[in-house]
Amino acid sequence: MSFQGLQAKYRRLFNENAAWKMLRADNAPYILAFIADLFVEESEIPYGRARIMLDAEIEKSRELGIWVTETPAATYLNQWIRNGWLREMDDMLTKTDASETALRFCKGLDEHHAGTTASHLRIVQEAVRDLAAAISPHVNERVALLESKKAGIQREIEALQAGVVAELSEVEQRERIREIYQLAAVLTGDFRRVEDEVRKLDKDLRVQMIQSDASRGDVLLSVMEKEALLSTTDAGSAFEGFFQLLCDQNRSMEFREQLRSILSRPVARQLSTNQHQFLGQLMRELSRESDRVFRVRRRTEEGLRSYIESGTAGENQAVDRLLSTLERLAVDIRDAGIDLETATSLSLPVGPIDIKSPESMRLKSPDDKLDTSGVEEKANKREPDAHVLDCLDAVQVREVAHQAFQSLSRFGPMSISDLAHRHPVKSGLEELVAYLRIAKAVGATALDQKETVEVVDKQGVILKASIPTYLLSADLFPENIDELAL
Repeated sequence: MSFQGLQAKYRRLFNENAAWKMLRADNAPYILAFIADLFVEESEIPYGRARIMLDAEIEKSRELGIWVTETPAATYLNQWIRNGWLREMDDMLTKTDASETALRFCKGLDEHHAGTTASHLRIVQEAVRDLAAAISPHVNERVALLESKKAGIQREIEALQAGVVAELSEVEQRERIREIYQLAAVLTGDFRRVEDEVRKLDKDLRVQMIQSDASRGDVLLSVMEKEALLSTTDAGSAFEGFFQLLCDQNRSMEFREQLRSILSRPVARQLSTNQHQFLGQLMRELSRESDRVFRVRRRTEEGLRSYIESGTAGENQAVDRLLSTLERLAVDIRDAGIDLETATSLSLPVGPIDIKSPESMRLKSPDDKLDTSGVEEKANKREPDAHVLDCLDAVQVREVAHQAFQSLSRFGPMSISDLAHRHPVKSGLEELVAYLRIAKAVGATALDQKETVEVVDKQGVILKASIPTYLLSADLFPENIDELAL
């Protein structure tokens, strides 16, 4: 591409790319610092908590003379959401692909490691070897490549059996564990891009329905075609690959155990505290990210279905046709040279319009008079009665979480049914819901089948509940169980 083509490309990115806009914003250091600090431990933050935290940071910065602004936190957050730097759904804030890209760029400026060349070269060599074997049209060539790989593995096995253990040097260990962190950190960006592509799909389909006279069947066919294309993108294929890993219980458990083994060895000291914590919670974080992608896709599908069934697209088309007709008439009047101030006999009812919506046009019947003849005045009590205390006897979710963690640590991974078998549910459906909340909070793996749990309520009535099967294990729980968002 020529200089002119490249400068046009970069000029377009300079004006349109959300990550670039974020980096060149006047208060970019404050935005990046707040977003990085806000999501240091959680991937989703309630909007209200973020607003309170930003208000506190603005007040503190104003007192120190660092960030002198009179703009309230809510205005900043709404502006950042509009700019595509934060995303809000169900009153929860998450990072976007743009903010992930900007933060990763800033971290890269401060985390140059001169010794990563060998690690990168090894990854490239292995990728080239695997790709050459996968795309070669010649059977003999592919067999030779695989035999070479097999011979190398066999030599390593024979050396180990002979007592020759080749250990990586400290520099090589440092390179490889940092490379693992860098590759893992990119995964969350893949999920952000899947979210962006799903939202773009929703927007494009709505525009398509407005601009064309396609039938509902044609629109549904387009939805299915674009859903299929979504899985072929880079971000979509990464998401599909991880979902396959998540569904395979053996692979996910193996991956989690391997991560735990690496982080328990001295080489883990080469990582910072945040990097160590990120890798330790990688599977749980990826489970949460994938769950959010599913929620976004489900919300998009439900919204499109409602949009199609309600006929809103057809109404928009009718309005557009009417506006086009009025515009053509206005142009014809102008071209005919007609004086727009010519007096006519047409009378239009003009004036202020008080009606705000069709609902306000309806006549409302007066409310019935409240009958207070049977009401007796009673003095307030200083002590609650037994009925009130019984209503306050609710299930303590955190106590259930501590109890589940102790059982999982002692007996290994179990489902909710297994936990209920060891600790019978005696407080009814509320206690069963507590187990489900715990499973969701720790990011437990959801299996395809369902299981049955026997529940006994406070009156001794036995119920059988059919629930999704979640596989819980002690390593999913954080070190401090009180940090769980229950």
